[in-house]
Amino acid sequence: MDASARLKIGISACFMHADPNRALFTGKTLQYVEQSIAHWVMSTGSLAVMIPSPTGATQRGDVTLDHYAQWLDGLVLHGGADVSPLSYGEQPLQEKWAGDKIRDEYEIDLVAAFERAGKPVFGVCRGLQLLNVAYGGTLYQDIATQLPDALSHRDASVYDRNFHGVEIVAGTRLAQLYPGAKRVKVNSIHHQAIKDLADGFVVEAVSPDDGLIEAIRRPGAARPYMAAVQWHPEFHQQGSDTIDDAALLDDFLAAARGVRNT
Repeated sequence: MDASARLKIGISACFMHADPNRALFTGKTLQYVEQSIAHWVMSTGSLAVMIPSPTGATQRGDVTLDHYAQWLDGLVLHGGADVSPLSYGEQPLQEKWAGDKIRDEYEIDLVAAFERAGKPVFGVCRGLQLLNVAYGGTLYQDIATQLPDALSHRDASVYDRNFHGVEIVAGTRLAQLYPGAKRVKVNSIHHQAIKDLADGFVVEAVSPDDGLIEAIRRPGAARPYMAAVQWHPEFHQQGSDTIDDAALLDDFLAAARGVRNT
């Protein structure tokens, strides 16, 4: 396929902030994407493009996030650092949950740029939490602390081999994507979760053991596609018994293709 015919999907950047004590890239800010999310985007032939933040101490030129939103066909918000409680009007319960407010502000502005351009957005893990916060929702800063009876949603000793079941809400788009699959198995690598759902979004999946929200979507054909899941579909391995990632990716890319063709 010619490059011009391929979808161009932006991936938000993770930040490694300047650290004078770091041996490599001493005092430099790094922006990067995880290989697995880039490979996931490229798995059906789309081009993956990291969107660097145009602001910062070394800012030059006149490039804006709107330029990227106008040029690209869709946006994936991927995992990483905690969303800062400051971004939803709270103080950190502990310093280790202070999150990355600089990345929050960049990604909130990025989502707004894609909204203005009418382009679809899909969130993964932190991406779900960021979308919720961007539109006025709040989070549990730490599930184990604030909901001590909840399921263990993160186990550092096994990382992406921690699993649990989720129930898909009947009548939702997610239910249409997985017909007949009421309860599915997902990987679980998060210690924060949605507390108050943002206005305009609906819940598409929940953890049946504790009621935590596992997937959201903003319905309505009049506004750009926005959906997100709390698990990592890019970590799905063929032949495993976790929920297949293909339907989620295909649905998002179909939305991107539809916008391009209008």
